[in-house]
Amino acid sequence: MQLIRSVLFTILFYSTLILVFILAIPTLVLPSKATMICGKILAHIIIFLLKFVLGVRVTFSGIENLKKNERFFVASAHQSLLETFILQAPLEYPIFILKKELLKIPLFGWYLKKIGAIDIVRDTTTKENLNFFEKIKNNDEIKKRPLLIFPQGTRVKFGERIPFKKGAGRIYEALNLPCVPVALNTGKVWPKNSFFKKNHNIEISFLEPIEPGKDKDVFIKDLETNIYSSIDKLF
Repeated sequence: MQLIRSVLFTILFYSTLILVFILAIPTLVLPSKATMICGKILAHIIIFLLKFVLGVRVTFSGIENLKKNERFFVASAHQSLLETFILQAPLEYPIFILKKELLKIPLFGWYLKKIGAIDIVRDTTTKENLNFFEKIKNNDEIKKRPLLIFPQGTRVKFGERIPFKKGAGRIYEALNLPCVPVALNTGKVWPKNSFFKKNHNIEISFLEPIEPGKDKDVFIKDLETNIYSSIDKLF
C-alpha cells in the first residue's frame, strides 16, 4: 500500500511542479512578488499532498524564533528535496543560495533568478566566487527578506553528520545578523537517492537564534552542535 502511495505522490509532486511552473509564466514579466507568492502557494500544495497522499503531517515548531529579530538569516539542515519547497510556507519569501547549475534549468532557473536567488560555483575558486560574500553583504533584497542557506552544502541522509561548509561562517561574518538554525527530519520521509517515500511525520524546528559577533569558526561549531543535537531528538 505504501508503495502505491509513494508512486502516486511522486507523480503528483512532479506534475504539480510542472503545472505551477507553466501557470506562473506570466509572473516573469510582473513584479517579483508575484513569483514569490507562487512559491508560497506551491509550498502549501506540497504540504497538502504529503498529508493526503502519504499520510504525512508537517509540523513547524519554534516559529516564535523567527519573530525575535527584524532581520536575520536562516541556516537549515538539508536531507531532501522537500525542504527547498516547504520552508517557503513559514518564511517570508526567502532568498536562496544555490549552485549555479540550477539557474540553467528552463523555467525553474528563470523563476530562481526572478526571486533574486544568489548562485555560487561550489568547491571551486572562480572570479565569480571571489566577490561572492561582498555581493551578499551589499544585496539590498537581503535587507528586506531572510537569506536561506544549507550549510551542509548537499543533501545528507537522516542521522548522517558531515562538517558544515566554512562558507556559512563567512556569510555569518559578512551579514552580521542573527542566524536562525533549522533542524528537520525530511530524510525520514524522502531519503537521499531513494524513490520510496515513507510514512513518517515531518518535524521542522526553528531553533534559538545565534546572535552576531562570534568568531566565524565558533559560529560554525555552535551551528553544527545546535542543529545535529536537535535532529537527534527527531528520531
